[in-house]
Amino acid sequence: MVFRPRDLASRMAGQRKPDDGYLRETFTLPRDKARARARDFLDRYPKAAYMSSVESWRELPDGDIEFTMRRLASAD
Repeated sequence: MVFRPRDLASRMAGQRKPDDGYLRETFTLPRDKARARARDFLDRYPKAAYMSSVESWRELPDGDIEFTMRRLASAD
């Protein structure tokens, strides 16, 4: 059986706990737009209040970047 990186990524994504309290958004964008989107996300949901971060990212064969941003649902 031949495994591709995409298969591994899909399998790992399925192992995430959905009840860990984080909200996740996954994006697939060209490199420049991906940087801008991640920066906008971190500006909108600062790490100090939302514990936001880039959870994972990878470069696709066509040069686009697929990345997942996570943050807490609310800042108290």
